[in-house]
Amino acid sequence: MLAKRFVPPPGCQRVQLEAGSFGDWLRHLPLLPTGTPVRLHNGQLKDLQNIHAAVLDLDVGTRDLQQCADAVIRLRAEYQFTHNLNQIHFHLTSGHDIWFSDWSNGKGFLVRNEEVVSVKKAVEQPTHAVFRRYLDQIFDYAGTLSLSRELQAVPLADVQPGDVLLRGGSPGHAVLVLDVAEHPSTKQKFMLLAQSYMPAQQVHVLLNHPRTGLGAWYAVDPASLEVRTPEWIFAATELRRF
Repeated sequence: MLAKRFVPPPGCQRVQLEAGSFGDWLRHLPLLPTGTPVRLHNGQLKDLQNIHAAVLDLDVGTRDLQQCADAVIRLRAEYQFTHNLNQIHFHLTSGHDIWFSDWSNGKGFLVRNEEVVSVKKAVEQPTHAVFRRYLDQIFDYAGTLSLSRELQAVPLADVQPGDVLLRGGSPGHAVLVLDVAEHPSTKQKFMLLAQSYMPAQQVHVLLNHPRTGLGAWYAVDPASLEVRTPEWIFAATELRRF
């Protein structure tokens, strides 16, 4: 489990969260054994194997779909599936809002010549297998741009578990804040980050640069203009929240 493997930096405590919240759910995510490499959707190894501290025990599928923004969508949707599946909905890059409840009840969609067309499909019970097929279709037509339009900007100083470092566009990138700890005296905050990347790959907890001595924790510096992660540099203003 995430919270057991990653203890807060010395003198720090995890920030308080409401039981059953998205952030609380993220703290209980299962992890694959220590030392597990990151694999791509086709089973091959990710080129960079020195930037992750852990791999989430979450399937990546067999197609090149579950990339950076898709991994954020996947985790948010998995949380909603366990708490209230009627809340599950995501926007496509076109702006169309696709609800899982509609999709499983027979309201599907197709993309024809860049137009999103509503089509009838079989009515299905909202099982997890059906939910995964829904997500694969979302992954096909959503991304960092659509996600950036859905989420609200928040100051880096107010970071909470479940927030997203996000740059919409092509190229763009998305990194999920898995957890946040704080020093009770100095109020210095630290965050754990996770990502998928291109091509689609297992979601992994990111290592900080060795010179920081923080392992997988990242110090939050609201005065800085950027947040550096191993494969992307975000502006400090690019924090978003569901």
